[in-house]
This record gives sequence, C-alpha cells and structure tokens, in this order.
Amino acid sequence: MARREELEQKGSPRERRYFSEDFRKARVREIERGTATVREVSKAYGVSETAVYNWTYRYSTMRKQGLRQVVEAKSATQKVLRLKEEVKDLHALLGEKQLRIEFLEKLIELASEEYGIDVKKSFGTRPFSGSGPNVKAGSKAGR
Repeated sequence: MARREELEQKGSPRERRYFSEDFRKARVREIERGTATVREVSKAYGVSETAVYNWTYRYSTMRKQGLRQVVEAKSATQKVLRLKEEVKDLHALLGEKQLRIEFLEKLIELASEEYGIDVKKSFGTRPFSGSGPNVKAGSKAGR
C-alpha cells in the first residue's frame, strides 16, 4: 500500500505515450544487432523493460529463428543516454554559473552601499561633455 500512497503524493499518474511501429522495430533491430541492451533501451526512452521485451517478441526476426546474439557496440540508444548525461552536466554547470552571477551582483551591491559609489556600469548614460569623438592623428576629420 505504501507504493500507492507514494504515487498519489506525486500527483498525476504516469503520462501515457505511444511509440510508432517503425520506432519500436528500430529499437528491436538495435537489440538484435547487439548495439543496445533491453535495459539501455528501457532507460533511454523511459519505457518498462517488459514493454521492450514485448516489442522484441512481436517484431524480432531472430526470435522466429531461435537465435540470440550478444554483442556490445555503439548505437542510437547509447547516444541518447550519453546526451542525457551531457544535458545533466550542463544543467549543473548552468546552476553553478547562475550562483556565481548572483554572488557577484550582491557583492557589487554591498560595495556600492559601503563606499557610496556606483560600481555597476550604467550603459544608458552619455559620455562626459569633454570627451568627443576619437580622432587619429593625421586623419582628415581632425584638421
């Protein structure tokens, strides 16, 4: 019963998805060629292992022949897993950078209050009246 309570606390039930027949056949071919395991396909696409086994039962050409191939190599499924890991790492890096930005902004704010000067650059202000356009020596504009 604890499992049911956990699901009710999470909110909505699991989202129902549909994978096309071509997609399922492609994943079964990956498994048949040994480029991915059932577990890798399951994790990469958020599908239960039982569903993946059902796909292999339905679409496998090797099952009909009674063959089983075990080979490990690169595949689209492994690429998806690697990309998900990379996204996770980038999100962590983004969080660190955001914390650094907030820290530095607070530091600028405190420095401005402490020393009574505007430390932050103002991009909307006009230059001082004494500074005009920069003219290189020997150009026609300066004559």
